[in-house]
Amino acid sequence: MESPAFLHMVLPSVPPYVSYSWLAMGVLIGTSLALKNKIALAPSGLQNVMETFVDFFQTLANSNIGHHWGEKFFPLIGTLGLYILVCNFFGLIPGFDSPTSNINMTASMAIPIFFATHYYGIKVHGFKYINHFLGPIRSIYALPLMILMFFVEFVGHLVRPITLSVRLFGNMIAKHMIIIILGLLAPAIIPMAILGLGVLVSLIQAYVFILLTCLYLAGAVEEGH
Repeated sequence: MESPAFLHMVLPSVPPYVSYSWLAMGVLIGTSLALKNKIALAPSGLQNVMETFVDFFQTLANSNIGHHWGEKFFPLIGTLGLYILVCNFFGLIPGFDSPTSNINMTASMAIPIFFATHYYGIKVHGFKYINHFLGPIRSIYALPLMILMFFVEFVGHLVRPITLSVRLFGNMIAKHMIIIILGLLAPAIIPMAILGLGVLVSLIQAYVFILLTCLYLAGAVEEGH
């Protein structure tokens, strides 16, 4: 997929998924700076839209992780959510490329989440964090089952960044290809319907990524049973 002329001319040696990720960051930073000095008690326009997103991600974090840890993780959850949404929507603009349709970009988000999950798990529980991997029954008589559960949980945690990155990458690239193919087959009718479907897929995949992030973090900081 070719990048737009202006990005290609300015950054010819930079891969499209990198240049578009920079553009997404620029959009978010620019929006923040534009709203910084125009915040009103009665929100309207762009402020109303952004407050809706902020409230949604804050509620999602608090309801899944708990109020205490939800407030601490909210900056991470909100930043990831807005960033993924902007990157997903880039794929709906003719000539643009969605950074999230590249496995390198989705992995660069999934891997830090993997390390953050276990960092906070160890920080909160210390050595007792291993209880999260041993299953619900812990006694000397259940030692074989505990060992089996440890390896099952260990493998399950290892594949989390893979499933996070591949799910988002696969759905974004599939959506982009479907829009291109159907647009070529029926350029006068199909594109509008597929564009609506693309918006829905972009929203759902961003939500799924953030929801799983919340659940992984919640599982790490809660007590092992």
